[in-house]
Amino acid sequence: MEQIIFKRKLYSKMLNWKNERNGSTALLIKGARRVGKSTLAEEFAKNEYESYINIDFTDAPQQLKDLFNDVSDLNRIFFFLQFHYKVQLKERKSVIIFDEVQDCPLARQAIKKLVKDGRYDYIETGSLISIKKNIRDIRIPSEETRLTLYPMDYEEFKWALGDTVTIPMLKEALKNKISLGDAVTRQQMRDFRLYMLIGGMPQAVEKYLKTNNLELVDAQKREIIELYADDFRKIDPTGRAARIFYSIPGQLNKNASRYMISNVLPNSRPDRMEELLQDMEDSQVVLFCNHADDPNVGLQLHADRKRYKMFICDTGLFITLAFWDKEITENVIYQKLLSDKLSADLGYVYENITAQMLKTAGYELFYHTWSDDNGKHYFETDFLISHGNKICPIEVKSSGYKSHTSLDNFCKKFSDRISNRYLLYTKDFRTDDKLILLPMFMAGLL
Repeated sequence: MEQIIFKRKLYSKMLNWKNERNGSTALLIKGARRVGKSTLAEEFAKNEYESYINIDFTDAPQQLKDLFNDVSDLNRIFFFLQFHYKVQLKERKSVIIFDEVQDCPLARQAIKKLVKDGRYDYIETGSLISIKKNIRDIRIPSEETRLTLYPMDYEEFKWALGDTVTIPMLKEALKNKISLGDAVTRQQMRDFRLYMLIGGMPQAVEKYLKTNNLELVDAQKREIIELYADDFRKIDPTGRAARIFYSIPGQLNKNASRYMISNVLPNSRPDRMEELLQDMEDSQVVLFCNHADDPNVGLQLHADRKRYKMFICDTGLFITLAFWDKEITENVIYQKLLSDKLSADLGYVYENITAQMLKTAGYELFYHTWSDDNGKHYFETDFLISHGNKICPIEVKSSGYKSHTSLDNFCKKFSDRISNRYLLYTKDFRTDDKLILLPMFMAGLL
């Protein structure tokens, strides 16, 4: 079967790079593995240039990689590439793709000279964690524009299903504070849960479109999860990173105020985990949500890097990981999840999808916890974002939305710092005094 090419929002940013930079920088597309970087780069090259060469360094012959050992003679390099790929390059009308550039570090180092030469454009793709491990002995080029590709967001997912109307209508409803009505909201939540279950990994979405079988989609997601786990074992042969990764759903389900490394790795010392955790964050498979000790504008300034929660970059993968105790997650479980009839408390799934949507929308992730003066009552604000010179607290509810004690107390404690306050839940859009109650599928529109 022919591969489905999905429309991605990053394409427009790539087009801006091409038109505005006009060859003065290379474009580096980074992101977790299997999010569609290589496909997007090649589709862009096909559409926007008269010719292109795509060098996949994962299987390129050694003699081709050796070209970049000595870049003193670029004519020789360009001649060999055209001869090998049987493609004619045209000055300022062609692009060369360095796919999986981490597998040829010297090719990345050569970007400086290639860009200065100016004859062609260059697009690099790679996983940041793999790139990081392969650049220790090279000079990193400053002539790079870097863009991040995330798993398909909800609008991209709707595009894949042939729906280009829903999200613009939801944006209009949010802008004008229009209620959708209970019937429409229920249908929209069912559609949104389908996105949560499948996720935004292009291979999983393609499997669903071709088979309409969620069990086969689950098998596809398990392959991706195992690939990620193998990557973590490569950066940490002790297996600690993989164990931390597999434990993320369980840690969130405990509803603790932070990810407790000691519960997963009993004999670990937090001060010795910093590099490993940074590598996991760089993989972009894992999303870190840091505690903001003093919630205010400039949340990064108040971040406590030792207190954090961890989420998975894609909620479809998260759900499969949550049911990892079974060899395959059967269609019956997916159908119950889809109809919101599974008895398990799925509040942590809604937290993960919120984290994913906020991150994809360009927000860094922060939360805040505190106790009252007597130390008897504990409160937590799930997420914090900033708008202008104010902050916006966000509480996520999978059910029982009428009580929001933590959010109320946060707004009372920090009233002079707050703009909008949001409660994300599964019902229709409405306002309650100063509180905005927002259907979960609108989280990415904040």
